[in-house]
Amino acid sequence: METFIEFGYLGLFIAAFLAATILPLSSEIVLTTLLLNDLSPNLLVTVATVGNVLGSLTNYALGYWASFELVKKWLKLSEQEYQKAEQRFTKYGLLSLCFAWVPVIGDPLTVIAGVLRIKLIWFLLLVSLGKFLRYLVIAELML
Repeated sequence: METFIEFGYLGLFIAAFLAATILPLSSEIVLTTLLLNDLSPNLLVTVATVGNVLGSLTNYALGYWASFELVKKWLKLSEQEYQKAEQRFTKYGLLSLCFAWVPVIGDPLTVIAGVLRIKLIWFLLLVSLGKFLRYLVIAELML
């Protein structure tokens, strides 16, 4: 985490991007530390949101273009876990994408959105909204 923090905004962007994939990273820690170091809250929230959304877009693309077997392997999902994620998505519909930031369930949701060929505009709007609001709440709590 220290390396990300040392690079400021760029480090936050990279951490947020990678955290949206299956890598076990916490962009919230980087964001919080940078907020405490008096960097611009508005710019930090923006950078974190853009990085995190682009990471989720990578997941979407993987689901859209990769085979079902490759998706399961990449996410390290069993058949049962994959089906649960798909059922969650089907049950809660497009609005579930607002929760793409939630640990454990968020990454599979964004991949499944690609597998199900959800319209890209809806994907981007809903994922961006959820991720932006999450970072905004963190920033507000820290100020």
